[in-house]
Amino acid sequence: MSAKTDTEVIIGGKVLTMSGHESEEYLQRVASYINNKLSDYNKLDGFRRQPLDTQNILIQINIADDYFKAKGKIEDLEQELRAKENELYDLKHELIATQIKLENTSKSLKEAQDELNENSKSMVRMETELKEYKKLAND
Repeated sequence: MSAKTDTEVIIGGKVLTMSGHESEEYLQRVASYINNKLSDYNKLDGFRRQPLDTQNILIQINIADDYFKAKGKIEDLEQELRAKENELYDLKHELIATQIKLENTSKSLKEAQDELNENSKSMVRMETELKEYKKLAND
C-alpha cells in the first residue's frame, strides 16, 4: 500500500486538507470534480433557492448517480469483454478444428494422389503387358 498523502484543496471556496493513499494529483482531481458539480448546480436558480442541507443532499445524490452510472458502464464493458473473450475462445477452437480438418483432408488428398499414381503406373504396366500378349498371340 502506498504512503498516506495529505494535500490542501479548495472545495466550495473553503480550504480543506484531504488525506488518502492516492497521489496528490488524484486528490486534486477529486476536489476539482466536486467543485465542477457545485459550479454546475449553483448556476441553477432552483438549486440556489434550496436550503444548504438540501443543496448538499442533491449534490451527494448527483455524485452517487454518476458513480452508479460509471459502475454500470464498467460492468457492461466487463460483460462485453467476457463475451468477446468467449467468442475469441470459440473462434480459436474452430480455427484449430478447421486446421486439423485441413491437415486430414490434405493427407487424404496426398494418399489419393499416391494411389492414383500407383494405379496409373499399374495401368501402363498392364497396357504394356497386353500389347506384348497381343504381339505374341499374333506371332
